[in-house]
Amino acid sequence: MKKDIQIPEVTDVFMAIVKEYNEVFQCEDWNAYIINNKDTVLEMVLIVSKGYDEDQLKETSLLRHKIEKLPAKSFAKVELLEESVLKLSNFFNVTFFEGNAMFEKKYLFNKGTIKEGALRMIPLLNKKGILVK
Repeated sequence: MKKDIQIPEVTDVFMAIVKEYNEVFQCEDWNAYIINNKDTVLEMVLIVSKGYDEDQLKETSLLRHKIEKLPAKSFAKVELLEESVLKLSNFFNVTFFEGNAMFEKKYLFNKGTIKEGALRMIPLLNKKGILVK
């Protein structure tokens, strides 16, 4: 029975952590974005995120986000990352529908990878950040 289940591979959907200036609070913030680089719309996008450190037995609360539709070649801000969470490993489990098929992928930002020195230009966002494919 298990061998009959087809799990399609996720392509052209990414997660990014971006450092950007917050005009309201006049400070630099780290924000998580989901990027749809496909030519099709993604529907019912569900994102579950959590930060953890297995060595120190620390973990954050589980956060859940929903985006009804994410148009083709677009992106959406998912959440603000507090400074203390950057020291942890952070994962984003993304589930969505494309047509009649359901897709799922886990994006992991390992401990110590979210830092100034790792920032690179992210094309669709036109902002500097860290991208996980």
